[in-house]
Amino acid sequence: MMDGLLALTDPFLGDAQNLLASGFVVFIRIGAMMALIPAFGEQVVPVRIRIAITLAFTAITAPALAPIVPEVPTTAGPLLILIAAEAVAGLALGIGLRLFMIALQTTGTMAAQATSLSQFFGGAGVDPQPAMSQILVMAGLAVAVTADLHVALAELILLSYEIFPPARFPDAASIGEWGLAQTARAFRLAFTLALPFVIMSLLFYIALGAINKAMPQLMVAFVGAPAITWGGLAILLLTAPMILPIWHEAFRGYLFDPTGMPR
Repeated sequence: MMDGLLALTDPFLGDAQNLLASGFVVFIRIGAMMALIPAFGEQVVPVRIRIAITLAFTAITAPALAPIVPEVPTTAGPLLILIAAEAVAGLALGIGLRLFMIALQTTGTMAAQATSLSQFFGGAGVDPQPAMSQILVMAGLAVAVTADLHVALAELILLSYEIFPPARFPDAASIGEWGLAQTARAFRLAFTLALPFVIMSLLFYIALGAINKAMPQLMVAFVGAPAITWGGLAILLLTAPMILPIWHEAFRGYLFDPTGMPR
């Protein structure tokens, strides 16, 4: 009777072993991504929570990827190559996602520098940054999470195996070209989003210079400092509802097409 029971469970044990092996391979790629993914991979999130999220994404995607994931090698050399290749693929995808958060941080930094608010509560976060950067980053994360970021990330993980085949190192030249294009897009996006603050600051200081030329006895610094501060906060209030949708559209575009080169 025991032999018959073992015979019945053998196929299930084999399927379970194959699923665990494919889950191990998928876990390596997702774990590397999780170190850089916005929201779920932030430094303020405890390590145990990040590990739990990584396991959850692995459990969701591993069954669908089981047919294309190679078997786990039993020898040390091929196993290390497999782990390294999957980790590189995950890091590349994670860096692309993290660049969008850097774009928001850069937007806030440029806006703060233009409006003399760069030192206002600058060390409030894990990474010291101006208050405007902190506000935009937190708002961007909130928008992304409420717009089903977890679903888009699961789709990105499934799509990544078409972009980066398992157990194969990405081509260095292609990765370099892609990374340069993504970095350029991030800084271009940051400057575009910060443009209202830069334009306002330029016009304000031109007007301030003209007033100082016309009335040398007026202490323009006492008038200009509060005015530029108020103007920066007012522009942030008016433009944030437009900045965040533009940023989120670019972010979603990367999630659905991570290989697309910006135009």
